[in-house]
Amino acid sequence: MSKITQEQQDYQQFVNRIKPKPPYLRNIIMAFLVGGIICTIGQAILNFYVSLGLEKTKEASAATAVTLVFLGSLLTGLGIYDQIGKRAGAGSIIPITGFANSIVAPAMEYKSEGYVFGVGAKMFVVAGPVLVYGITTSALVGLIYYLLKF
Repeated sequence: MSKITQEQQDYQQFVNRIKPKPPYLRNIIMAFLVGGIICTIGQAILNFYVSLGLEKTKEASAATAVTLVFLGSLLTGLGIYDQIGKRAGAGSIIPITGFANSIVAPAMEYKSEGYVFGVGAKMFVVAGPVLVYGITTSALVGLIYYLLKF
């Protein structure tokens, strides 16, 4: 039994020696840059909507969010967002465009199974739990706030 354990340890040491080390610094910089670029684009879109006369806190913010979700979905459908994600890592999943990608990507993957059982059923595989727990939590917090108000 000890021989197997020693062989496993030797193998693990061998694997650790030849395994390529991830470029942590490059990954951090790319995530920061791409996330920053996406947020800068979002700010530019917000400024554009404000220049059209929309109120910044409500209408322009909502229009910006819708535009970014649309752009994230479009880029996912075209296969471009996946390429961005390969280079940027976490920088591409944090902004609202990452949310759009998490909804569209599973739907695109299962479109061969049809629109109902493929796209419709798999669309919220990743984002579904986030939506369920987010909506449930916000409803509970709203109820608690309402009850404490009296």
